[in-house]
Amino acid sequence: MFASTDVTLELVKSKIKSLTEFLDVYLRIANVHTVDFYTQDVWNQFVALPPEAVISYLLCEQQGSTAPERRGVSVWDESQRLSDVAAYKRVTQDHSLPNLGVCTPLDDLLQDMWGDKQKDKFLKTSTFMSSKKSHEVEVMSKVVASFAKYCNIQQVIDIGSGKGYLSSYLSMQYGLTVYGIDSSSTNTSGANERNRKLKRYWKVYQRQIKHLNQEYLEEEPMNKVENFKETKEQIGSEQENSPQNQPPVQTPSPATFLESATNEENNRDVSAPIVGSTEDEFIDSEFNENLFLEFLSTDAVEMSSLLWKKKDLDEEEKERRKTASLEAKAKRIKEANLYSPLTLHVTSQTELQDIISEVKDSMMVGLHTCGDLASDTLRIFMTKPELKAVCSVGCCYHLLSEEFELSGDSKDCCLGPWGFPMSQYLRSSVWHCGRNARMSACLPLERVTVGHGLPSESLFYRAVLQVIIKEHFGNGKTCATLQRTNGKHVGKIYSKSSSFVDYTRKSVEKLGMDSSKMSDSLIQGYYDRYMPRMKELEAFNLLKVALAPCIEGLILLDRLCYLKEQDNIAWSALVQLFDPLKSPRCYAVIGVKK
Repeated sequence: MFASTDVTLELVKSKIKSLTEFLDVYLRIANVHTVDFYTQDVWNQFVALPPEAVISYLLCEQQGSTAPERRGVSVWDESQRLSDVAAYKRVTQDHSLPNLGVCTPLDDLLQDMWGDKQKDKFLKTSTFMSSKKSHEVEVMSKVVASFAKYCNIQQVIDIGSGKGYLSSYLSMQYGLTVYGIDSSSTNTSGANERNRKLKRYWKVYQRQIKHLNQEYLEEEPMNKVENFKETKEQIGSEQENSPQNQPPVQTPSPATFLESATNEENNRDVSAPIVGSTEDEFIDSEFNENLFLEFLSTDAVEMSSLLWKKKDLDEEEKERRKTASLEAKAKRIKEANLYSPLTLHVTSQTELQDIISEVKDSMMVGLHTCGDLASDTLRIFMTKPELKAVCSVGCCYHLLSEEFELSGDSKDCCLGPWGFPMSQYLRSSVWHCGRNARMSACLPLERVTVGHGLPSESLFYRAVLQVIIKEHFGNGKTCATLQRTNGKHVGKIYSKSSSFVDYTRKSVEKLGMDSSKMSDSLIQGYYDRYMPRMKELEAFNLLKVALAPCIEGLILLDRLCYLKEQDNIAWSALVQLFDPLKSPRCYAVIGVKK
């Protein structure tokens, strides 16, 4: 199965070993917390270079120039400070996920499955989703549908479905039965409202197709096309002459309709009555029928197929085929009914039968499932026999629970199940990253290196605030200790602040401290003192960004290794689905059972 795209367990283990040996040395950079940057004099502790040199090389060199090869040169000086940024960049690239040789190219995978047979016509999503979400949904749904077809399954369970974009698209574009499960009732209630509107169109279509069926059975074959055209012209004339439709209305695309529906549901009071919600108002014209037909999967309904044109069949056979075709299409649409949103907090212990009454052979998917949910998705897949395939794209690595983070003794950390590590191979080495390193794994290398950068000023504000807290409120305690004590955090105050002084006062107040004894000039003085050192913070964050693909690679390879360690897995792979400039968390862990 997929022989040309298979990666062995031995290869995955060897790459994990290489990564852990590399990170044993370099992880200390990733584990530095930005807020402690000035209080712990991080730059002088870790780097023996001017920040301008690091910034210039990591940014400018990333964009085209190439430094001469100097293999064997040490990255560190005698005091274990970074002294060669060129060597640092080279060694981080060598250990980044794209260069480890374990990822399966998406095009090769699809070619291996279908050759040149699969040529989809996509419903356009770009006008009712962001460009990022549209890109993610279209690519991932194609992969999910391909595996569903390969495994001969019609049911998909979307874990962490959010607003239901992926679920809806899988249902409309590919005719799959989809259950979208999300822990947020806000998300699922919005998805239910979308469902309610679309199901009205489904009811209209059922009536129309029944009406067309009867007409085709009663009319003479030669009159059918002409009658259809006359009806269409008549309806178009009625719409053009209607006072309420001046100027003439153009038929909106499915995307326009969804955008309108989405805006309406976001702005409407759910308790208010819906204007124009009776079925009769939707049946008045072909306009609404065509809108729904266009909105459905392109392979679910084709109006041209309703007009049978073969002349070499007798009349009885023509009528029999028309009836069978209409009934088959109606059945397919009904089976491909809009997805079912469900509200539930999912863990590895969740029983699918408790939330889905008729669980059939299914595929489990997750698009940017947060923290442990990505790990739990793989565990659920392994323990439930009705799940035949999985496609999981995780995110928010900093929210993963880590088994050995607090203790090096595995006996002290056996409560689980933990988000990381998952594989027996990595667990046997009692490996841990640390929260700051896992947070560094989320940094978008590709975006930074093409000029998008990081929010340097907000990070700078927070680091200087830490100095103020330590010197005026710490009493020997770190800010982290104070936050653990009162359970409060600074949060997203930067965007709501007009200046550093304003930011400091709002932050200190939120932390439950009294800033009245500090004058504005005192606070501004801290800003002025550290402003010349802001480039140190920028440069150090670039060093962390360079490590991001290495740490992310270890987390994802651990998940892939977990699948490959299981006896009932026929095939598994790590596949880059998305353009990292559009969607930085772009890798999917895919598995198929025997």
